[in-house]
Amino acid sequence: MTEFRLDPKLDSDCFTLGKMQISQLLLMNNALAPWFILVPEVEAAELYQLDNDIQQQILAEINQLSEFITQEYITDKLNVAAIGNIVNQLHIHIVGRTKSDFCWPNVVWGADQKKTYSDQEVKNITRKLKNSLATFTVLETYT
Repeated sequence: MTEFRLDPKLDSDCFTLGKMQISQLLLMNNALAPWFILVPEVEAAELYQLDNDIQQQILAEINQLSEFITQEYITDKLNVAAIGNIVNQLHIHIVGRTKSDFCWPNVVWGADQKKTYSDQEVKNITRKLKNSLATFTVLETYT
């Protein structure tokens, strides 16, 4: 088994906040929507390629993060997707959407508008995640 490495595109576009049970938890550096990304530490590029136990662990992480987003942010809809057209590495976007957000009703992927997070905003989000998600371990950078 090879050492897990985060795709360079994800690494440059996101903050790596920490780790859940099987996935790294990222925050897209765009404060216009609560946009998180789970990156399972697996070699497969597609969900169907994983055995059922791993799929269930990933689904549990998606559910935990979805619950967090709906509790911490105002949302009308959650977008959950594993598209992988630009980044082949398996990753799942979980985005809280509102009818008044920056690109509603279109998808957030590829939208040009952006507002970067401050370091303090990232630390605050990370603290809330740590207090809400039992399986989340924070990277020292954001404690």
